[in-house]
Amino acid sequence: MQELSRKLRLFPATNIVIANMIGAGIFTTSGLLMEQLGSPALMILLWVGGGFLALCGALCYGQLGAAMPRAGGEYIYLSELFHPLPGFLTGWVSFFVGFSAPLAASSLGFSEYIGSAFPALIVWGNPELIKKVIAVTVIVGLTLVHLRGLEIGSRLQNYLTVGKVLLIAALIVIGFALGRGDLGNFTLGSAPETGLAGWKTAGLSLMWIMFAYSGWNASAYIGSEIRDPTRNLPLSLALGTSVVMALYLGLNLLFVYAASPGEMGGVIAIGGLAASRLFGGPAETVISSLIAFALLSSISALIILGPRVYYAMAKDGYFFKIFSDVHPVFRVPSKSIVLQALIAAVMVMSGSFDQILTYMGFCLGIFPIFAVIGVFKLNNMSAPVRRVPLYPLTPLVFISVSLSILVLAYLERPIESSIAIITVALGLPVYAVFSKARRKDRIAAGHPDSTEPHIKRDEHIV
Repeated sequence: MQELSRKLRLFPATNIVIANMIGAGIFTTSGLLMEQLGSPALMILLWVGGGFLALCGALCYGQLGAAMPRAGGEYIYLSELFHPLPGFLTGWVSFFVGFSAPLAASSLGFSEYIGSAFPALIVWGNPELIKKVIAVTVIVGLTLVHLRGLEIGSRLQNYLTVGKVLLIAALIVIGFALGRGDLGNFTLGSAPETGLAGWKTAGLSLMWIMFAYSGWNASAYIGSEIRDPTRNLPLSLALGTSVVMALYLGLNLLFVYAASPGEMGGVIAIGGLAASRLFGGPAETVISSLIAFALLSSISALIILGPRVYYAMAKDGYFFKIFSDVHPVFRVPSKSIVLQALIAAVMVMSGSFDQILTYMGFCLGIFPIFAVIGVFKLNNMSAPVRRVPLYPLTPLVFISVSLSILVLAYLERPIESSIAIITVALGLPVYAVFSKARRKDRIAAGHPDSTEPHIKRDEHIV
């Protein structure tokens, strides 16, 4: 069977982290956050806090990835350190929520901004259907690119990501230097809620913010394809997350500078609103086009990352074996890539961004907590290849704050949060089916059936 090859250096690995993080979240959630919080200062504070939480997670995953540099990310960490069941469940959630749903959301965000920039594209027929068709077309097009191999795909990813970072940085600098904003906007708005209601609102807001930061663990999913992973994988996570923190802070400061809290509240296409307030109506076309371009990078990154999880699960016998196939020429998990594209296309045609935001945020917040708990177990099992900076404070902060966010978000939005929990629970009978079939296959092949946690050392690290 063909294996994945280690071709990615630090630069493309870091680019994948940045591209996966900067997506629909930053360009769609700030208006919703302002409507809920009412305070620009509190919103900025929560964006900074979410960034530091993401950095704590990235530092912890750096140790896990250095010890287990294989494709699959959390699936590998939980399976090796604890038991195949939590590993399977995180892969199960990733299948629907971790990658396919954000891929659908980012594609819908792309079509929304394209529609805003070029309204003539959607005036005929059913505008909503046209936007969905545009979103599916983008998914299919970039999927075809990434089916041609990681080298071609990563080259495209590098161009898209560098372009996106430069465009966002230019927007921030030009917006503050030449835009018609108002620093007085930072003092406007209502006072934050107090008591339990205020904490619940802050918890839900942080969960939305963490959705925007999701991707801080991106290069962990392609550990089998990173050169010198004990060095480059942790560095790519830390560098990528730090760059995105700075860009997110700058963008949100610009959004508040551009529009008052009342104008921002509830606006989805917040980038277009900020552009029109800073530079006048025509600028909205230009900025919306640039944001649509930026979302292409995120869509591309999701197409790279998600299929590696399904590949890893199938290779271990916890998913359909056909999805462990690697293309003999292009050396990519081609069938897994196609599967993800199909699932995302179905989601695009059947849902909308606002319907899946809270659901995605809750689902995505569960398993990183268990993975970071694994840092303590890893340190107890063997001498770490690379220890988390400020250990044990860094993992303790991540675990305690992330758990608090989930509890508060559940209290604020119990229906969406319960659906997320049900999604996880539905993976239990599916695991039982695959586990039984895997056990029979191993016994028939004369291999012992063991689910004890262990660390598989990669003998081909270069």
